[in-house]
Amino acid sequence: MTQIKLQSFILGRAIWFTVGAASLLLGGPSVALPILLTTPFVILAAFAFAKASLTVALTLENHRIFGPIISDWRAQRAIATRYKTIAHLMMLAGLTLSVALQVPQSVLAVQVRSALS
Repeated sequence: MTQIKLQSFILGRAIWFTVGAASLLLGGPSVALPILLTTPFVILAAFAFAKASLTVALTLENHRIFGPIISDWRAQRAIATRYKTIAHLMMLAGLTLSVALQVPQSVLAVQVRSALS
């Protein structure tokens, strides 16, 4: 029975680590890309790493870019206004670029719907 619990614990940590890594991989590049929002992915990564690896969780919490996002979420249970503003400006920049490049209207519709939600 102890062996089964140990295997379950190890599998659980591996799953949480995978979720954290995937979230961080999606959230990291979105700092510079207006397509994805950084904050929800970073918050999810912090949650998952807290369950998987204390070392990685602390590293993420002390990161100069991602650390403040996590701190704000923990303190206020809300995404800080400055990150919301940055996200909206990045979406507007992406939409403006798409219009300038004359992308198909279906793509523009998806971008507008995403920005309004």
